[in-house]
Amino acid sequence: MRKGLFLVGLFLLGLCGGVFAQESIKIGALFALSGPAAFIGTPTKLVAEINKEGGIHGRPLKLVLGDTEGDPSKAVGFIYKEKVVAIIGPTRTGTGMAVKPLVEAARVPTIMTVGGDPVIMGGRFGSYRYIFKTPQRSSTAVRKIYGYLRKKGLTKVGLLTATDGFGKDGRKWLEKLAPEYGLTIVAAESFNPRDTDMTTQLAKIWRRRPQVIVAWTIGPAGAIIAKNVKQLGLPVPLFQCHGLPDPKYIELAGPAAEGNLMPSTKLMAWEQLPDSDPQKPVIAHFVHLYREVYHYDREFPINTHSGYAWDAVMILARALKKVGPDRERVREAIENLRGYVGISGVYRFTPEDHNGLDESSMIIVKIKNGRWILEDY
Repeated sequence: MRKGLFLVGLFLLGLCGGVFAQESIKIGALFALSGPAAFIGTPTKLVAEINKEGGIHGRPLKLVLGDTEGDPSKAVGFIYKEKVVAIIGPTRTGTGMAVKPLVEAARVPTIMTVGGDPVIMGGRFGSYRYIFKTPQRSSTAVRKIYGYLRKKGLTKVGLLTATDGFGKDGRKWLEKLAPEYGLTIVAAESFNPRDTDMTTQLAKIWRRRPQVIVAWTIGPAGAIIAKNVKQLGLPVPLFQCHGLPDPKYIELAGPAAEGNLMPSTKLMAWEQLPDSDPQKPVIAHFVHLYREVYHYDREFPINTHSGYAWDAVMILARALKKVGPDRERVREAIENLRGYVGISGVYRFTPEDHNGLDESSMIIVKIKNGRWILEDY
């Protein structure tokens, strides 16, 4: 992973050194470049297109890298060390919540790439005036799953959720929204994301005879659940969350991944989209750059996370081009952005909604013969 960090740094130096005469605009890149979340954070540093087209009114964007190593305490210090106009990242809900009060106090526009909802929720979760996020809300992903289940006539649901911040956020929405879709939660179990076996929890769930099992976690734990479901021979569909559409999941789960379902950004099955979808040409261009121009796919195959930071950088660039590198004006410009066609959806931010995506930005994918197949329902 350190090799990946070196290559990213070399790439950015090549972009920003000796090409522009004017001073660069610094934005913080707060990602896990090592540690347990490395495969999420590392392949998201693509700013070449912006600088290739002249940067921001002749000034290049410069990413100041802050390696959180998936540890919130390492992210906290980054805010005070670098004078950046805005911040992109972090990737983990727990890290995001640790950073949240600090960027709010410092009034630094921050576009996070976390899956959980609390970073852009107020009330007991604190202010989110300066915080936005590009991945779909957990609640949006839950609605996508539940809409599918309702149309398929599956009404009895078993839940298996992680005990971390992301897992708890998912469970909250899974339980809260079930009645709205005419669904019944017949069993709900939890596990530590570091656990290496969830057969005990799955056996308890199966005693209640659910028609479908919904798991909510990211990282290797998802693949372990898939293997355990296959090991137990449970004859019901397994739904994973929107954080797991990733070649790594198929690699780790092996044959147990076959038939698994999950909500996803359109990136994972973009070639199967109708030509009328406004995102299709945007995603095609991104995939071309990622694979054929910068060859990131050789080390970090495209996954649903790959587009989140790209969208964050592009959204920030639009704001900077409109109002310049003034933090408060940048925040306001992002909040009023409507109709940006990105990799992960068509964004329509409002003062109340700092995510700007609904269920139409997602698809349901099924793993078939090791490929992501767009599930038609």
